[in-house]
Amino acid sequence: MGFRFAGFRPAALRPAAVLMLALVANAALAQSTPAKTATVAQPAAATQAAPAAAPAAAPAPAPVEATAIVGNAAAGQAKAAVCGACHGVDGNSSVPQYPKLAGQSEQYIVRQLENFKSGKRQNPIMLGMATPLSEQDMHDIAAYFASKTPLPGVADQALVERGQKLFREGDVKRGIPACMACHSIDGRGNPGAQYPQLESQHAQYVEAVLKAWHNGDAWGTDAHSQIMPAIAKKLDANDIAAVASYIEGLHPATATDLAKPAAH
Repeated sequence: MGFRFAGFRPAALRPAAVLMLALVANAALAQSTPAKTATVAQPAAATQAAPAAAPAAAPAPAPVEATAIVGNAAAGQAKAAVCGACHGVDGNSSVPQYPKLAGQSEQYIVRQLENFKSGKRQNPIMLGMATPLSEQDMHDIAAYFASKTPLPGVADQALVERGQKLFREGDVKRGIPACMACHSIDGRGNPGAQYPQLESQHAQYVEAVLKAWHNGDAWGTDAHSQIMPAIAKKLDANDIAAVASYIEGLHPATATDLAKPAAH
């Protein structure tokens, strides 16, 4: 005797069985496929090492102000010892072909030493003397001579009138300015403008320099160096002799001068 479950129908179970087998197969397939790791795209900059920061710029050095060199007369006395052979130990040359340096401004002496050293002013002896000097040496030597007093000279009375007129008035018709316009009424010069002292200078030296300028010599190419050559070209030989003599006798009035009777 046999039996069956109530309502059991083998034909009805077939679709369910097929569905079950499909689910089992899908599950097995899912387990056999390796899982993929999700990747989040990173910005290119994040995947590279950050560049090193640029070094900060070094601060600009503070400008260095030029310090004016000041001469030391005490130090200059020893340095100027060799100069005494021509210019006198106190700057009062006893040989008229060599200029007096006593009382000459420090600025002017330094300028001329620089001219000799550079070759702008031609003189074989002074080239040799100036070449080894430093700027401080030049200022010290110049300060020493500037501290001295020039000894007065004597003018040729026959030339005084003409020389005085040129020195104090010039010659307007010929375009010659008065010497005192730059060198002052008593020949003391103008240190700031580097116009030299002329007071008591040897006539022979002044005459030689004016003749050299008249013939085209110059102590440089700058405008300052061209002033005297341009003026000297307008002077004739008599003018040069007269003004040079007047300059040698030019000096501040002394007690002896004041005691002399006035010339008539």
